[in-house]
Amino acid sequence: MNADTAPLSPAQNALALVGRVLLAWLFVPAGWGKIMGFSGTVGYIASKGVPLPEVCAAIAIAAELGLGLALLVGLKARWAAIGLAIFVAVITPIFHNYWASPEAQVMMQKQAFNKNLAIVGGLLVVAAFGAGALSVDGRKRP
Repeated sequence: MNADTAPLSPAQNALALVGRVLLAWLFVPAGWGKIMGFSGTVGYIASKGVPLPEVCAAIAIAAELGLGLALLVGLKARWAAIGLAIFVAVITPIFHNYWASPEAQVMMQKQAFNKNLAIVGGLLVVAAFGAGALSVDGRKRP
């Protein structure tokens, strides 16, 4: 029996759902915002010296919106969580490099960096234990 099929209590399943909703709450609106403000997103990415900013913006949209929605409904949630964890781990030192920030921004950037690490941790928990019964992954199959 694996974590996706192991019986969980109703409270555990509810907590898994709330956890997925809260994680998706971060990614889905951010992905949508990047679509609506694509040129601004590209400009911000370019300002950080990232090559191919248009391609990177498209990847960010696919990760945040696509994987975020998959996580929300619990569709291939383990893979979605792994994908988002990798995405966040890669972008965090690029966009929250507090060690190279102006003094006035160090505290804010360090806090954002650390929050992103905590988000990666939450995503890895989903990757390890699955989406719970209240998900597409957890529905009973005939």
